[in-house]
Amino acid sequence: MAKLSFFTAILMAAAAIADPAPYPPFVTESPSPVSVKKLPFFGHKSGNYQPNTHNSNATKTHKPGKRETGEWVQIPADARWDNTNIQDGIGNGWDGYTMHWGSGGSWDGWPTRNNWVSFQNMFDNNKDFMFSSCSQFGQANNDGPEIGAIWDSIQQVAAETGVDHRLILAVILQESGGCVRAPTSNYGVRNPGLMQCHNGDGTCNSDLTGQVQHPCPTGVITQMVREGTAGTNSGDGLANCINQSGWSNDADFYRAARIYNSGEVDASGRLECGIATRCYASDIAK
Repeated sequence: MAKLSFFTAILMAAAAIADPAPYPPFVTESPSPVSVKKLPFFGHKSGNYQPNTHNSNATKTHKPGKRETGEWVQIPADARWDNTNIQDGIGNGWDGYTMHWGSGGSWDGWPTRNNWVSFQNMFDNNKDFMFSSCSQFGQANNDGPEIGAIWDSIQQVAAETGVDHRLILAVILQESGGCVRAPTSNYGVRNPGLMQCHNGDGTCNSDLTGQVQHPCPTGVITQMVREGTAGTNSGDGLANCINQSGWSNDADFYRAARIYNSGEVDASGRLECGIATRCYASDIAK
């Protein structure tokens, strides 16, 4: 990215941080009544591998050394610095599941970004899950202000990193169902918080101290979203996963999701192959 573009992006992000737009009133309106016919399903609850080796048979291990945080999308075709448009998709979307196979590219049938649902519709469609998902962990469910803080944090971190707000929301839903008190999974690597990031610090249900926070502070919610998107000292967030994919087309978003889950794309290039959750990228595409 040219220096001018970089500094422009930094200024835009700084403006968003200095004067964040508060969430619209509808964001905190709970479904009436708050209920679901069955416990919400979000497909991934087993932790993210991100091994420090390209051996696809490797077990999960910490990546050694301190990593750079504050990641941002450096591929112009993938970066999106203005996420203020919340009606940015094809509308309400489709309530169904298609298992996608292959590389993540449109030539393999994966949806392109111009066919994604809008951020507002995506948020609204999943709000009942976010209001009820904590019960599956035996914790108090999210309240309206906590849901609003998720919205604000996604918008803020999207402006900081250039990651599309819909991809951030999709990973939050996939990892925790949007529960701000999601427990930390640990299968060799600690994955705390809304995005089950790589050994992060942000959590309102600490595996280290046993403390559960209710309400979950807005700053902690933002920290959870930032660590999953911009990275931690131990591992990459979505921004660098997009950079690692490096194809400069919409396949990067699905490849990035696979990298976020497993640390790499299988040598075959097929997103359903390799270690960790094999349907992870397809779940994100839903």
